[in-house]
Amino acid sequence: MKVLCIFVSIVLFLPTATAFANEPEDTIITVDSTNLRFSPSSVTIEEGQTVRFFWSGQALPHNAVERNGVFDSGDPQRNVNYSFTFERGMNGTYEFVCEPHESFGMIGSITVTPLPPEQPAEENDTNTTTSIGENTPFVNSPMTILAIFAAAVVLRRDSKLVKNGVLVERKEDHC
Repeated sequence: MKVLCIFVSIVLFLPTATAFANEPEDTIITVDSTNLRFSPSSVTIEEGQTVRFFWSGQALPHNAVERNGVFDSGDPQRNVNYSFTFERGMNGTYEFVCEPHESFGMIGSITVTPLPPEQPAEENDTNTTTSIGENTPFVNSPMTILAIFAAAVVLRRDSKLVKNGVLVERKEDHC
């Protein structure tokens, strides 16, 4: 029974762990060793992704300000940890500068590509059931079928409760 508990725990938590592992990481922009350039100075991301401006212990204070005011990391500082997420519909190219060092060429750009259009949920003919999204855990999952089958086999083997209508044996091994 303990083996079943461990197996079911693994099956239940594995999809959750892989879902977090599949999330895109932030794109990090920092300051290069010259202290007068962003690194990288140009990035391409998709809508929904985050750009993180991060530097620490710089000799000169810096900031990152988008030319049209879309984002602004604040006053120039030697230590910055600022993030901005480009939501759906924000595709395009964004130019940003370090205000105190713009004249030295401390300029960067972020190109945001559009996500594919969202697909409308398919309606069935009777409109009596709800469509389940592809992100719903365990829907049509072979792991679910395997887990149910394994649980049935183990429970049947470990729980001989009734034989010919008489209670024969009962194992009390729980998770």
